Amino acid sequence: MAELVRRGIQVVVLSFLVACGSGPPVQEMSDARQAIAVAREAGAEQSAAQQLRDAEALLDSAQQKLSDRDYDNARQDALEAKLKALDALARTEHPQRDQ
Repeated sequence: MAELVRRGIQVVVLSFLVACGSGPPVQEMSDARQAIAVAREAGAEQSAAQQLRDAEALLDSAQQKLSDRDYDNARQDALEAKLKALDALARTEHPQRDQ
């Protein structure tokens, strides 16, 4: 799990650095949606429900901010949604490591 989290953080940081100051966070929104879908398919609704709900709430917030053209904050919420979804996935794949 630590390796997955470390890689997720690296991807997020790199994505953030590349995307700062640009237009709508299209890639970040897509990445968050995909991460949520993968977590859901892996069974996160049962084994990591709170993390999955948090990821979905952040994605909803990102979508609202995107609609408001608040791109920087939408990007941040989308990146956080992806991290939450990756956390849900990790907890689903390795439930004994939650404690």
